[in-house]
Amino acid sequence: MVHVFKTYPSQISALSDITLEISSGEFTFVAGPSGSGKSTLLRILSCAEKPTRGEVVVDGVQITHPDFTKIHQLRRRMGIVSQDFKLLRDRTVNENVAFALEVTGHTRREAKGKASDMLRRIGLKEREDAPILALSAGEQQRVAIARAMVNSPSLILADEPTGNLDAKTTLDVMGIFSDLNHQGTTIVFATQFTGLIKRFPYRLIPILNGQVSDGKKVDTDEVREVKAGE
Repeated sequence: MVHVFKTYPSQISALSDITLEISSGEFTFVAGPSGSGKSTLLRILSCAEKPTRGEVVVDGVQITHPDFTKIHQLRRRMGIVSQDFKLLRDRTVNENVAFALEVTGHTRREAKGKASDMLRRIGLKEREDAPILALSAGEQQRVAIARAMVNSPSLILADEPTGNLDAKTTLDVMGIFSDLNHQGTTIVFATQFTGLIKRFPYRLIPILNGQVSDGKKVDTDEVREVKAGE
């Protein structure tokens, strides 16, 4: 990502001259208060939005090139956890997770089995046949995380994925993210919870008012600055 700007029609500047590089296999926290630009950054990386100007390369693909059109092919190599979950309201828990596999060519039987295994890891095996609307917000968030992870993507973009989870479930989920990262998955994890950052010493990129101060590891002074801005 080189000299990336994002300005909305209302003239609100969400990102201002962002230049950063996240290497393959890294686990990176993007940390800042609400409205700092975290979500916009992840939406650009996921091809959900285009920058106003600048160059963005994701998994070796220059997504800002005028001729780039293979968004769906690139997204199949990603796992995306959004704040609003984006679950299929008319399907069961298992069907929501299995859907991510079915669109990449798995048979329905294979997809259902893999989805069941992932739901066991995430602590929702007993709820796999329940309709999505019967779940609490925290449970729905865990389903969204399971769906993002089930296809073993090369890149996971997670926007406040533990925001609605209790402390124990947060640690369980972070353990799964860490395991995936140890297996080679690149993870970009947006959060405003500094306690989480301190507990898991991954690389930290603080963001405030659409600008970043890049870093290779957690810096306690930067963490305090992010906390003060919340």
